[in-house]
Parts: sequence; structure tokens; C-alpha cells
Amino acid sequence: MVDEARPRRGRRRKSPLPEPVLGLAPGEKPTLRTIAGMTGLAITTISRALNNAPELAQETRERVQRIAQEIGYLPDRAALRLKTGRTNVISLILDPHDEILGFGQSMVSGLTAALRGTSYHLVITPNFRNVAPIDPIRHVVRNRMADGIIFSRTEPQDERAKFLIENNFAFVSHGRTELPTPHPFVDYDNEVFAYHAVRRLASKGRRKVTIILPPTSFTFGKHLRAGFLRGVEETGIDWEFSSELSLDNSADEIREGTIRRLGAPGAPDAYVCSGDAAALSVMAGITDAGKSIGVDVDVIAKQTSEIFSQVRPKVDAIYEDTALAGLQMGQLLLRRIAGEPAEALQILQVPDLSW
Repeated sequence: MVDEARPRRGRRRKSPLPEPVLGLAPGEKPTLRTIAGMTGLAITTISRALNNAPELAQETRERVQRIAQEIGYLPDRAALRLKTGRTNVISLILDPHDEILGFGQSMVSGLTAALRGTSYHLVITPNFRNVAPIDPIRHVVRNRMADGIIFSRTEPQDERAKFLIENNFAFVSHGRTELPTPHPFVDYDNEVFAYHAVRRLASKGRRKVTIILPPTSFTFGKHLRAGFLRGVEETGIDWEFSSELSLDNSADEIREGTIRRLGAPGAPDAYVCSGDAAALSVMAGITDAGKSIGVDVDVIAKQTSEIFSQVRPKVDAIYEDTALAGLQMGQLLLRRIAGEPAEALQILQVPDLSW
């Protein structure tokens, strides 16, 4: 009988220590002067290169930025703020809504891409459910914690947008308002989405359609209702708005509400869902009610992820690219900070109707 060989016990190898930066004592923070000493360039040139000054050669900018990254140089934000009045920070006020799967992740991905290669950094400020939406905006502005703000879930008379306009503070909203003063925004045309969703369901022979809407306070809910009603008016299909459910209900609440509605008289045989999380909950409710998706009830979803390509049975879905929205908002905000007029910084994304 042969014993299994035991691994030898040896000394654990220590991770190599980082190489010290030339001219710096251990623990000393790299500065502009450090980079100047390593490159032979003037401190003012180093500063301009780190800020991507277009008058400098690209080779010089790339060389300085590469060395700064290698030695772990970080700007002194307090000194920068005193000198320029700028923080080089963009603040994303992230609302913890659940109707869009991966919203925060894809939005951050797009924003990061927009800021890459610039002097700006992204800071995420959560807007907790028990906090008024205006509170984190006021906090950032009054403490001058950022040079620009991005927020979502706009209202027609959004007090956040009003406050930022009154304080001449750069911002971009994900969604539109109805304020008389123009402001930068990136929005998805929810009216077009709802309109074509209804027409698609009517073309499949559905007799009664309903839609899961956001709370009435949000602008995109108003656009969804307008497109939905235009679609039912043109097609003549019967319809209803859900009196019990909204996109802000939990997944279980939407599933259970769908079960109850399908078991009641005059139930719809078609659902329009403007969020992928809500669509998954509706689909679960249809199945739990003993109905077949695509046979007894059809669903059309607005999706922001690839999840519906893996869902069976398949349902019609229209894609909203929230990563692209993040990229566009970051680009617009940088242009707004640079002084471009607000009315030139507005993007309305048109839905791709590839069923």
C-alpha cells in the first residue's frame, strides 16, 4: 500500500515589495515636482499634460500620464479646488429603483468610458428611499463636492433641476422635465416604445392590453401613457391601466397582482412592461396563474440587459441601451462644464423596433 504524497511545507513566499520611486522617501506621496524630476519637464507643463491640454504634443501628454499612473500620483484635490475652483469630480446621484436590471452598473460603465482620459473622477452618491431626492443634490452643491451632477427619474417640475438651474450648476438628467428653462438631458423615447408595443400586440390578435406604469409623478410615466393611449385609439383594442400595480412595487407584489388580475373577470390577454424586472414578475404571475405565455397571454418588455435572450418562452422585447445613455450623459456634462449652451446638449434615444 502506497501512502499519498503530502505536499512539502515550505516558507510562504512574500509578495515582492513595490519598487521605490526615485527621489522619494518610503511612504512619501508623489507630487508634480516628482514627475517633473523624472521627466525633465517644467511643473506647469506636467500640470497641463495631466489635464490633457490640447496645445501639448500627444506624446508628451501620454508620457506624463503614464508616469503619473506608474508612480501612483494623485492630485491634491483641496489645493486644486483652491487654485481653480474645480474639484474634477462628477457626482452620480444613484436612485435605488429596481425596475431596470443592472441600471446602476451599466450607467456607471458608460460614464466611466466618457471620463476616461480626462482629469475627472466619478463619485457615486446613493439616494436612499427615506431621503428626499433634493437632499443629496443640495449637499453636493452647497459643499462644492463636484463640478457636475447626473441624476435620473425626473419629474415634470423637477425641483432638483430647478435648484441646479437657479444655482448655475452643471448637470445632465436621465429623463426630461417640463421646465421652461432648457437643460441638458439624455432620454429614451418611452412614448414611441409604448405606442409600438400596443400596435404589436394588436397585430397578434390580442383583445385587451394593460401596462405596468411607474408612479404618476415621473415624466417618463406620462410619456408611456401618451404612447399607450395613442396605440389603443388607433388599433381599437380594449385596454386598462393597472390600478393596483406600478413599477415601484416589489417583484413578488407584481407577480401576485398579476395572478389576481388574471383570475378576475375581464382580464387582459396582453401586458406591456417598461422594465425588465417587472416583465419577469409578470411572466412568473402568468405561469403561476395557469396561463401560457404566447398562447393565452402575450408580453412585450423594454429590456436593458440581455436576459430575455435566455428566457423561455421567448417574448417580444425592445432594447434600451443604458450604458450608451451613461456615455452620452458623461460627454454632455463635460461639454456643459466647458460652457456649451444647455439647449445644444439634449439627446432623445429612438427605440430600435427590431422584434
